[in-house]
Amino acid sequence: MESSIFLTGLFVFFARICDVSIGTVRTIMTVQGRTAISFVLALFEITIWILVASTVINQLNDRPILIAFYAFGYATGNVLGIVVERKLAFGIVILKLLTRNAGTAMAEFLRAKGQPVTVYTGEGMKGPISELYLACSRRDLKWILAEAKKIDEHVFYIVEPARDMSHVLKPINTPIGGWRTRFKKK
Repeated sequence: MESSIFLTGLFVFFARICDVSIGTVRTIMTVQGRTAISFVLALFEITIWILVASTVINQLNDRPILIAFYAFGYATGNVLGIVVERKLAFGIVILKLLTRNAGTAMAEFLRAKGQPVTVYTGEGMKGPISELYLACSRRDLKWILAEAKKIDEHVFYIVEPARDMSHVLKPINTPIGGWRTRFKKK
């Protein structure tokens, strides 16, 4: 394979990764109702796509191998877009925690961390249960579930997306995690 074909193929591959990743994140932002972010992402996505598609179409007869670079870039971009969106963890979710014995302890712990919690008493398959309802950031979901499992290893939980809410009560003491810990003052 000539080096110019290979370099063009790499350009196509990496550009497709970029535009498809952006498209995946844009789609999720659109579903969440984040129109301004979706608008900006769409501008970048379609600009990259037009450049790549025209490059492949113009050279298709002479360099059919570019189709493979295009396809692999698309597939890789899908996966990378999902990974990026999960890391960004935008949005609010409704978390429902169901526990037999630890409802009070979980509610007290979460409230001490500044997380608003509503507790209901319900009837489960094996008797009474406590149902804890929380509206929380997807970023907070990881630490909340970890702490809930420490309190009750048999806790049952359900996570649902929250699209429209009258208002969100923000936790006071959300633990900082991930890349944000690098900027935390010591």
